[in-house]
Amino acid sequence: MKQILNRLINQESISSEEAKNVLVNISEGKYNQSQIASFLTVYMMRSITTEELRGFRDALLELCIPVDLNGYDTIDLCGTGGDGKDTFNISTLSSFVTAGAGIHVTKHGNYGVSSACGSSNVMESLGIKFTNDTDFLKRSIDKAGICVLHAPLFHPAMKNVAPIRKELGVKTFFNMLGPMVNPAFPKNQMVGVFNLELLRLYSYLYQESDKNYAIVHALDGYDEISLTGKTKVVSNTSETLFEPSFLDVKQIEQSEIFGGSTVEQAAKLFVKIIEGNGTEAQNNVVCANAGLAIATAKQISHKDGFKLAKKSLKSGKAKESLDTLIALSK
Repeated sequence: MKQILNRLINQESISSEEAKNVLVNISEGKYNQSQIASFLTVYMMRSITTEELRGFRDALLELCIPVDLNGYDTIDLCGTGGDGKDTFNISTLSSFVTAGAGIHVTKHGNYGVSSACGSSNVMESLGIKFTNDTDFLKRSIDKAGICVLHAPLFHPAMKNVAPIRKELGVKTFFNMLGPMVNPAFPKNQMVGVFNLELLRLYSYLYQESDKNYAIVHALDGYDEISLTGKTKVVSNTSETLFEPSFLDVKQIEQSEIFGGSTVEQAAKLFVKIIEGNGTEAQNNVVCANAGLAIATAKQISHKDGFKLAKKSLKSGKAKESLDTLIALSK
């Protein structure tokens, strides 16, 4: 590790194989906490390369507990987090709206590290059970159209890193990895990233896959379609600069999608929106993201996906999906 740290501090990069080995060694407890913290910190000071990101991803996928949900043709909606915007839980709400529209969802998520309330925080507070039991996960998809894959249950290799990430309290390269290491290996994916550089890295790595994907970054910093301005969208079929007018909706203010500063506030807002009592701005943001996910899975236009998302939210299908998952968790 000392040799690798010296190289990284000297602005050198490491190969995919070396990056993979470091994560495998971390999982086997071969480094002390100071070495792991230093390794994470280096990547806050310099950019990660495609090779390094590929190596980290491959290590986590190799070390994860896989879950076989192949028969379901699922999609994951997952952001990297780390955009520092403290929005409400847009991708989690969008996941239930997508499930309500009849698309099977394998939602990969975790507790918030650099935000007040991560996807797992809000779902746990609503009474959703986290498990890696395949039978329960299949039953969840069959009945609710969605299952929740709480990252720590599938990535035991990361238990040595979790407390350090929590103590650091800022985004690390693990934020970058989250969406890429879904243990169900979904064939469809909608991913939000926190900057344009990461969008570029992701698009290189996703081009090598056989997935249907859409990678998004709002130019004012959000790791999702925020409707506060333009959003860069790169998919396996196109590259566009999305504007709210494409969906015939208004551009909104950043304050309209703020999520509150506690888990309780976030959960309350979550329920309000999924019950159909959200503001026009909140509903449109959720449906713009769910609409792109639906469009990605069905290979239809974003506008048609947006209409199906609106229908899922307004008809109560999205809420039905949430209620079913909560009931199954009891």
